[in-house]
Amino acid sequence: MGSNGFGGSQRLVDLVQQLRPSKPLCLPSNADNPPKAESETNPIAKPSERTRPKRAAVLICLFEDENGHLRVILTKRASTLSTNSGDVSLPGGKTEEGDANDIETALREAKEEIGLDPSLVDVVTVLEPIVTKIGMAVVPVLGILADIRQFNPTPNAAEVEAIFDAPLDMFLKVLPSKSISSFLLSSSKFLCQNSFFHVSWPQDKNRREEEREWMGNKYLLHFFDYEAENGKYVIWALTAGILIAAASLVYQRPPDFQERKPQFWSRICL
Repeated sequence: MGSNGFGGSQRLVDLVQQLRPSKPLCLPSNADNPPKAESETNPIAKPSERTRPKRAAVLICLFEDENGHLRVILTKRASTLSTNSGDVSLPGGKTEEGDANDIETALREAKEEIGLDPSLVDVVTVLEPIVTKIGMAVVPVLGILADIRQFNPTPNAAEVEAIFDAPLDMFLKVLPSKSISSFLLSSSKFLCQNSFFHVSWPQDKNRREEEREWMGNKYLLHFFDYEAENGKYVIWALTAGILIAAASLVYQRPPDFQERKPQFWSRICL
């Protein structure tokens, strides 16, 4: 769907104009720059590694709910998959030989995994790639679905166990637990009268974090708990990082919490 024919609400139209670059997206052609095989940098790579793609793309598909709130489509990976089984992820996958660019990869994978017709998605921008520990460059492609009613979710059982959606702004906000909210209400007068009083707050109600280290670099992994109509989910690691970045771009502000991303996510990639 082109921007000239975009049929969403005025808010979505404004969002498209906000996010779309002033110049058309100039993406590297996968045909001209095929993903490098491991054997090019590792002469003793295993046979399976010599043909393994080193690039992937995921689709951040946003839509507006009946209350005018932005939401993002997510999936739970099938438990039978060999990697990251059961994890929450964005629709997407590895680049294939016939893909013209990262946008085509993301849209093709979304159609294969959840039955999302590419013609329903208005791609507005592409975020900076994130490089995983194994050297895979994951490119987030951000698109807008003007009318969620036109999307008929059709999960590919071999890859997807469930499809759900979550509010985009949850990846920026701090939601204090009920006990902390009660404490604030009952202690507000005391806190005002005693400005020296210090409280060490516990984790958010729906977010927790873990400090990890890799090659001397300490970073935080964020875990977001979300309960949808069809189950409870944990959105974490790379997917959480991508959604924090997307929410920061859309709402034009940083998260309410310390992010501290892994340094290896920003490694240079082709």
